Formats: sequence, C-alpha cells, structure tokens
Amino acid sequence: MISRVSGMRLPDAARVAFYHQDFAGPILGAWVQKAMRGPSAWSVSERELMAATVASWNACPFCVGAHSAIAVRGINQAVTDAVLRDYRSAPISPRFRAALAFIEKITLTPNDLTANDARTALAAGLNVDELRDAAAVAAVFNIIARYANALDFEIPSGAEFDKAAGMLLRRGYS
Repeated sequence: MISRVSGMRLPDAARVAFYHQDFAGPILGAWVQKAMRGPSAWSVSERELMAATVASWNACPFCVGAHSAIAVRGINQAVTDAVLRDYRSAPISPRFRAALAFIEKITLTPNDLTANDARTALAAGLNVDELRDAAAVAAVFNIIARYANALDFEIPSGAEFDKAAGMLLRRGYS
C-alpha cells in the first residue's frame, strides 16, 4: 500500500521496520527517532551526515545513500561528498570534525576509546550534550548499517533515495 501511494518501492529499511517488527520493533524505531529527530544542538542534516559517515565506515552503501540523500537537504552536496571522502580535510567546523573523530573511534576501534577521547572532543568546542548526541547517532547506525549489510538491502536509485529522503524528513523514523 505504501509503495503504491508513494509511487516507489518502499526501501528495505522501511519494509523491515513496518513488516518485521519482531526484528526491528518499536524500541529501535523510537531510539532512531530520538537520535535523529529529537532535540539536539546538531541539525537534522548534520546528524544525517554523521549517520552516512558511520555507514561509510561500515561499508554500507544502502545507508550511505539513504542518509546522504537527507543530509544534502541542508548541507551542500560538495561538503557532504567531502566529508564522506575524508572528514579531516572537508570544509566543516572544528566542532563537527571533532564529533566525527569521536564517532569514528566508536565505530572503528571501540576498544581503544577512552575518556581522553571525550576530553579531546570537549576541548575542540563540543559540550557534553553534543558529544552524547553524536555518540547516540553512531551507536544506532553502527547497528543499522550492519543489519542492512547482513540482510543485503537493495540499493535504490538516486531518484528513489531522494524521494525517500523527502518522506523521512516529513515523517521521521518512528
């Protein structure tokens, strides 16, 4: 029904959320909604770019496509692409760069994460809430990117990602 009304095949992530709630039930949906759309100093586009970057580190093309399609609604495409290539040299604020450095460690080398990593991020200008919000995005999308890969989600076209991005901006994640 949703596919017919929207005029496109519902992306696999939504299909799992709607039709297999025993797998990705309301608790996961509420967590994603809070991390991505709840109150935060980070804009929706910044959080979506964090999610796309985490997905990139997890080699998840579905999540990179889905979340970068949303991020570009508020962040220039060239900046989004630069962050996904190498956030260290991308034209972003030192605060956002520090958040990405912190969540990169959460994603790639979590056993090496220490309080000093948090202190470094805070010294770069983040506050505790911003750091916590970035960590929440990283945590939930480390899980989602891995299940998207494990379930071999179909990769929509750019136009389909763009259409789904509009829907997610209007509707949210829960």
